[in-house]
Amino acid sequence: MNLLLILLVSVLSCAAQLCQKQAAHVGIKKGISWLALSILLLGIGMLLWLAVLRVVPVSVAYPMLSLNFVLVAIAARLIWRETYSVQQWIGTLAIVAGVALMGSHL
Repeated sequence: MNLLLILLVSVLSCAAQLCQKQAAHVGIKKGISWLALSILLLGIGMLLWLAVLRVVPVSVAYPMLSLNFVLVAIAARLIWRETYSVQQWIGTLAIVAGVALMGSHL
């Protein structure tokens, strides 16, 4: 259950970052609703994060938020067709490996 909560926090944070990117893409005037959605998602994520911190040591939980980097990179590739170098993908795989090692403690 703890791992699912951490994953949910990461997904909410990722979605909020994507909303911010979309707001920047369409401009501030048109992007206000995207920014509002981002704030809502970040707020919900923060409340869930507090629940995570009640039961998971911060030394384990916090590094697992590195999944955000992976989720945002994959989503940006799918949504905006951003390109990534081999080095970026290797770095992303290193993050996944680190999160897997940390997650084995939960």
